[in-house]
Amino acid sequence: QVEHPVTELVTGLDLVGLQLRIGAGEKLAGERPVERGHAVEVRLNAEDPDRDFAPSPGRITLLELPSGPGIRVDSHAYNGYFVPPNYDSMIGKLIAYGATREQAIKRMRIALSEMVVEGIQTNIPLHRELMLDAKFVEGGTSIHYLENRLAAKQQAAPEEA
Repeated sequence: QVEHPVTELVTGLDLVGLQLRIGAGEKLAGERPVERGHAVEVRLNAEDPDRDFAPSPGRITLLELPSGPGIRVDSHAYNGYFVPPNYDSMIGKLIAYGATREQAIKRMRIALSEMVVEGIQTNIPLHRELMLDAKFVEGGTSIHYLENRLAAKQQAAPEEA
């Protein structure tokens, strides 16, 4: 599950470790985990949101990852890594945890502002915009939120030109 870090942060469970234990035949306690706080995750993709999310393969010439309280980065990328053109464009996941949704979003904003990826295009600028979008910050958006937001932005663009 791509979003498993969110579940891990709000429950304190190591889901991958639990899956390995189950795979080894261990029985797990049936207690329901206690959920606490809020987590927000973004997929860091090597793609250009301004060009219909076209892949952006190439060499990462500089990669600086954020850190700090409540920040988790899961990535295989590194300085000098070559993003191949024929696979999933995800280069990592950035997850921010906080006691509240508001705190998690604030931490995500800071983490995204600290993130540096050079040599390729990424969707980081889009994530920065989304963390400031009132509808997202308020919560309760649907799975169609992003496509509707991008369509509205595209319709407004010709009018502004």
